Amino acid sequence: MTIDGFELTLHAQYQMQVRRISPDWVAETLQNPERLVTDADSAGNTHYLRRIEAAGNRWLRVVVNPMVSPKKIVTLFLDRRIK
Repeated sequence: MTIDGFELTLHAQYQMQVRRISPDWVAETLQNPERLVTDADSAGNTHYLRRIEAAGNRWLRVVVNPMVSPKKIVTLFLDRRIK
């Protein structure tokens, strides 16, 4: 499965289903992040963040491995830590 040219890992696809995260939310976050954190973790992943109004203005965090082609969405979740 791909969204806007980003390939989703099986883990990310599962998390979308379990956490009821819409593909539209993911696409909007990738296209228009409110925050973009490069080298955000020890694996060198990029974190795309955007508030999702339909999710009570919670932040969606999409973790992307930018070192592969196509870029891979490693995981995604509504991040309760961000205010």
